Amino acid sequence: MLIAGFPAGAWGTNCYVVAPAAGEECVIIDPGHQATQGVEETLKKHRLKPVAVVLTHGHIDHVASVVPVCGAHDVPAWIHPEDRYMMSDPEKALGRSIGMPLIGELTIGEPDDVRELTDGAGLKLAGLDFTVAHAPGHTKGSVTFRMPEQSDIPSVFFSGDLLFAGSIGRTDLPGGSHAEMLESLARVCLPLDDSTVVLSGHGPQTTIGRERATNPYLREVAAGLAADPTAAPRRGM
Repeated sequence: MLIAGFPAGAWGTNCYVVAPAAGEECVIIDPGHQATQGVEETLKKHRLKPVAVVLTHGHIDHVASVVPVCGAHDVPAWIHPEDRYMMSDPEKALGRSIGMPLIGELTIGEPDDVRELTDGAGLKLAGLDFTVAHAPGHTKGSVTFRMPEQSDIPSVFFSGDLLFAGSIGRTDLPGGSHAEMLESLARVCLPLDDSTVVLSGHGPQTTIGRERATNPYLREVAAGLAADPTAAPRRGM
């Protein structure tokens, strides 16, 4: 399996391109602010053909390049219905202006083909299997994507802004909820095997086992306690 990731734009949002192997079809995950060039360079380097864009949530740092990427390759974008409005109205999603200079670099709106994700859905795209889990807390429509273990390759978990190395996503923006975040961590993350590789929306790669042992939020959720919102710095928009 081929997974190529790179941080993009003002927020350093991780965009991932996933394929069975070089020279095959692929899926693009979270093409955010200023991600278009990185996507095209990755596709060219590995000789890949996109079949879909899938989105962990609707914040502008994760969706800003959806329109040009989908348009250039005539592919659909998948997003949870509760976050769909954010593609056309990013400032409403943030509860504040994101700034005119930055707005001038964005293509606001939906691509021609938008499809909606549902909790527990199985997506088979580019010969790859993704299981969708609705994981509200950062936004109402946040989701994660999990790929199953394959022979000697561990399961891969695209956590979006739910779980980071050492932290979790912020919950103080419109649609955010600390209580829902804790519930999502308990329901979606804790049942995963320790070997599961976590590829998040910001920051470095980690594993569920490492986070279970060291992440203050996941540790407190595992202990059945109410995690302290100030236990560690949180990231995301």
